[in-house]
Amino acid sequence: MKQKGITSFLGQRVWVIGASSGIGEACANALIKAGAKVALSSRREERLNPIAALGKPGQTLVLPLDVTNDAQLKNGYQSIQGAWGGVDLLLFVSGVYVPLRADNFDIAMAEQTIDANLLGPMRAVALVLPEMLKAHAGHIAIVGSVAGYSGLPKALAYGPSKAAIINFCETLYYDLLPQGVSVHMISPGFVATEATAQNDFEMPALISAEEAATEIMSGLEKGEFDIHFPKRFSGFLKFLRILPYPLYFWIVRRFVKI
Repeated sequence: MKQKGITSFLGQRVWVIGASSGIGEACANALIKAGAKVALSSRREERLNPIAALGKPGQTLVLPLDVTNDAQLKNGYQSIQGAWGGVDLLLFVSGVYVPLRADNFDIAMAEQTIDANLLGPMRAVALVLPEMLKAHAGHIAIVGSVAGYSGLPKALAYGPSKAAIINFCETLYYDLLPQGVSVHMISPGFVATEATAQNDFEMPALISAEEAATEIMSGLEKGEFDIHFPKRFSGFLKFLRILPYPLYFWIVRRFVKI
């Protein structure tokens, strides 16, 4: 049994959470161009308005919110229901990334990271699921990271949050496939964004946000569960996962010069 893809984005009601920059902004632009109705959410309303202006009248909604705030998320979804009756695709891109290693571990920052990167998507999914289950249709797409595949340097909080997203998406897929609701787990490698601009090391196979959006749109159209890119990098990290730990740690120390 294969889950459904999105044959056409034209007229699809899409909620992009994390739409103000990077991958989220690139996806929002692509969706608007493809004719989807796009609700744009992030904390920075001033960044959302120019994106919304790219759409035709009535094609976009601007719903500023913080994914760690239950009330704001609920109000955002209620606004979409009032305007469009619901969503066909939830695309959750929002995330927090602060480089952390053991010698500068900040538990407060770790808690913020888990709240935004794991509980944030869970809050959004909890909102859209009831209507999708009633309709036996819909798509839930969550952007995680290849950093969730296995332990990597400078990802002491970010990595665990994304590893949990992998588990969350796998379990959602298992539960929702028989119900007709599609789940898409999106695992980018290094993408040139404001977040990765913090890195002080060479990022292999770095791609643009627009390239990432193209990969995501293609994966959604095909109905893929595991959307990972760029393959030359994400495939290598998938291979590392199956290696014995001594060999895995040796390779990481040898090739990850950070």
